[in-house]
Amino acid sequence: MLYAIISEDVEDSLEKRIGARPKHIERLNKLKDEGRLVLAGPHPAIDSNDPGEAGFSGSLVVAEFDDLESAKAWADSDPFVAAGVYSSVVVKTFKKVLP
Repeated sequence: MLYAIISEDVEDSLEKRIGARPKHIERLNKLKDEGRLVLAGPHPAIDSNDPGEAGFSGSLVVAEFDDLESAKAWADSDPFVAAGVYSSVVVKTFKKVLP
């Protein structure tokens, strides 16, 4: 089943994001290589694809997991969690309709 992992950043998270990003991307690439990743990306803090120093306000990952518990465990072990980037993480079931 698909799950949406919706994360909100702490204020001024950019430096923390930069430090933890390589390991964060490595985990996402593993999901992609396994054919389980639907989409992933950050929410720019301003209306721009390149927010610069404004940074990001959170992230969204939609991926396939065996169950909600597995999705939550994956989200809890994200390097961004360990680095203190996120103030909150919500994991919800997701039903893809389009495209």
